[in-house]
Amino acid sequence: MSAYTVAALYRFASFPDPQTIAADLRTLCATLGTYGTLILATEGINGTVAGDADAIARLVAHIRALPGCADLDVKYSAADTAPFGRMKVKVKAEIVTLGVGDLDPAHRAGTHVDPAAWNALIADPDTVVIDTRNAYEVAVGTFDRAIDPATASFREFPDWFDRFAADLKAQGRTPKIAMFCTGGIRCEKSTALVKARGFDDVYHLRGGILRYLEEMPAADSRWQGDCYVFDERVAVGHGLQPGDHIVCAACGLAHRRDADHPCPATNQAV
Repeated sequence: MSAYTVAALYRFASFPDPQTIAADLRTLCATLGTYGTLILATEGINGTVAGDADAIARLVAHIRALPGCADLDVKYSAADTAPFGRMKVKVKAEIVTLGVGDLDPAHRAGTHVDPAAWNALIADPDTVVIDTRNAYEVAVGTFDRAIDPATASFREFPDWFDRFAADLKAQGRTPKIAMFCTGGIRCEKSTALVKARGFDDVYHLRGGILRYLEEMPAADSRWQGDCYVFDERVAVGHGLQPGDHIVCAACGLAHRRDADHPCPATNQAV
């Protein structure tokens, strides 16, 4: 059995006083001996924490008891060594930074779609499918028919969508829009933006790509390539098995082990 249970979690909820919640969490985490980072804002909570199984269970139970957090989204994994050096609980303006201050993801997000129903939604030719991740992530893999906004950071997504929405409206179109990201938090917040811009038929993939790859048999999948992840695995495939990608030491971009990589830092193929 692994020594550490790792929990990646988030929930959009209304926290009028995130500082008080953060103070209570700092005390609890110190008592439990957990490691990692939790970020709080008036819009909710986000983070990844590690500790022994009982400590993580008690911490997750505490967070689920916070207002609006009963349905906290949690993904568990295991580690043999401590994946973080210390515990940090921070209060920020947003739990995931989009830079649009008038959104209400806790109450105005789109409709969750489970992996089992996602294939039919994105196969519909009347559905616009949008990948809300950054370009370097999309390059590793994405869904069939997905639009790549070619963003370098999540903060660029609102400007891209406003231009895209203007084109749709110029065509007289208000289509169904299906959005996705790695674990669900970015696409959920993006749906709040899209709804605020006047689109009502908006959906996002519950649990993100990672849950889809965990639950969807490869034979039935509409996923193409691997999924970029922000850890030592670099990318994963179906069943969350490690993929065939490595990171270029010069530019930091992921590429397949068995393919030449045109490195923009060195202007050479590596």
